[in-house]
Amino acid sequence: MEQHLASVLIVDDNAENRVLLSGLLKPHYRVIVSTGGKQALNICTKKQPDIVLLDVMMPEMDGYEVCEQLKKDPVTCDIPVIFLTAKSEIENEQRGFEVGGVDYIHKPVSPPILLSRINTHLKLKHAVSALEKQNERLEERVKERTYELEMLQNATIGAMASLAETRDNETGNHIRRTQHYVKVLAEELVSMGHYVDELTPESINLLYRSAPLHDIGKVGIPDEVLLKPGRLTSEEFEVMKRHTILGRAVLMSVEDSIDFKCEFLTLAKEIAYSHQEKWDGSGYPEGLRGTDIPLSARLMALADVYDALICERVYKPAFPHDKALEIIAEGEGTHFEPLVVQAFLNIEHVFREIAAKYRDENFDEDVFNSGADDE
Repeated sequence: MEQHLASVLIVDDNAENRVLLSGLLKPHYRVIVSTGGKQALNICTKKQPDIVLLDVMMPEMDGYEVCEQLKKDPVTCDIPVIFLTAKSEIENEQRGFEVGGVDYIHKPVSPPILLSRINTHLKLKHAVSALEKQNERLEERVKERTYELEMLQNATIGAMASLAETRDNETGNHIRRTQHYVKVLAEELVSMGHYVDELTPESINLLYRSAPLHDIGKVGIPDEVLLKPGRLTSEEFEVMKRHTILGRAVLMSVEDSIDFKCEFLTLAKEIAYSHQEKWDGSGYPEGLRGTDIPLSARLMALADVYDALICERVYKPAFPHDKALEIIAEGEGTHFEPLVVQAFLNIEHVFREIAAKYRDENFDEDVFNSGADDE
């Protein structure tokens, strides 16, 4: 297999210098010759030589200007430039390095020095190129691995959430709807200028992904309480309230099994534990009031109630969208944070669209839309 020869562009307006340098380099490199700056720029753009030997003193466009133009162009900026000149003043060398040259060789040229310098800079260029390619491969691998981990995490979340579904009469579409409700609520709050530091795009994505675990604690509630078709007694309700505590305990056990802080699990714990708290302090399990309730749980509280209202349950029929709207509006300042209710009212049509898109099999569209204005 023929060995690939590196290409060297010689730029010099002096014919004798071009012949001398060409004869010296041809046994070792593929040589390209240019007689001036403009021609050299054109050659570099089209052929992209591996390295440029550039005379400083040339008519029309000197070597410094040529080098400046090369470094400004993304196509040619990585080509190393070695200046060749009879000038020996320090200022000239400084100028050469300032415009982007990698080396400065004085005339008359010493063949061993020239060959050694070219070889050194070509090796350096190849090493940098190899490192960049390796970094690109690593970045791609990190992206692939991150995607794999996210898919695994999402699958695990889905499996855990499905575990709660098997104990309850709620469906997988309830999970899809509520996580979309939470997402659009958070985005609307940001568009209103509220909680912009807390509700970053990254945290909203984490909220969306953690929302399905809000009722994971229901796996520990007995069937006679969880599936009771009528109103719960006070004793049964105390049992039901434990699903928030059980949910946090499940997620804490996951958190304890890893040796790093996971923001996703932090949000999932907040939602599972506090989504039944109420703005006025009358909720459970701790009776938290106002902003003492985590923002994630305040969002989930409204999303969960809206979905419960529009869906049939063993203990109630499905309510139409407008009725659910009315009930949530009435809960402003008592059950729900006023800002969250306002965000909901701003985008209630989006909630309606989400509910219709992810409807259950027994979803009654006529009931859902009864009383709604024609659109």
